[in-house]
Amino acid sequence: MIRVMIVDDHPMWREGVARDLGSRGYDVCATASDVSGAVKIALATRPDVVVMDLQLGDGSGVDATREITAALPDTRVLVLSASAEQDDVLAAVKNGASGYLVKSASLDEFDDAVRRTAEGDAVFSAGLAGLLLGEYRRLGTGSAGPEVPKLTERETEVLRLVARGLTARQIATRLVLSHRTVENHVQNTLRKLQLHNRAELVRYAIEHGIDAPE
Repeated sequence: MIRVMIVDDHPMWREGVARDLGSRGYDVCATASDVSGAVKIALATRPDVVVMDLQLGDGSGVDATREITAALPDTRVLVLSASAEQDDVLAAVKNGASGYLVKSASLDEFDDAVRRTAEGDAVFSAGLAGLLLGEYRRLGTGSAGPEVPKLTERETEVLRLVARGLTARQIATRLVLSHRTVENHVQNTLRKLQLHNRAELVRYAIEHGIDAPE
């Protein structure tokens, strides 16, 4: 059972999310309403996934995300926010969030996002991963670092699709490959870049301006 912690400063929303996830078979092990409480409770409960709002009573969910992921590298943070602003998405990812979902998502989309986040996928609402990549190109900060030439053409292609939030099965369908082959490419890329999971692959792609095909 996936253990989930919910951080949101609105009691009704927090309780509603907890109820929805509980009905879907998740173990909602903790909730919190502010940054200090979120960090303290996460350290005590060590959830698999933290569902994090950005606007909290005593600060930003970005701060809580940074502290939690630094202290608990096996805990993944999925931001669930009303904001789809570029700056908010960028700040969340740069500070350790594995994914970003807007609150207008359906319950099925939310369920899928939490499960995929727990499995190590990087999950974004439609268009947000491409938005991040585009912002890095606009700022001129995205450039192919020294590690990029180590990747084969196919590994780079898979990395681009991972950065868009596609699952291994979706990538396999898109590239007409087997699921196992895609997983092998992902694992080889992780090893070459000395990264640990798909969320780190997405951040790597964003930081190096690796574009995603349309």
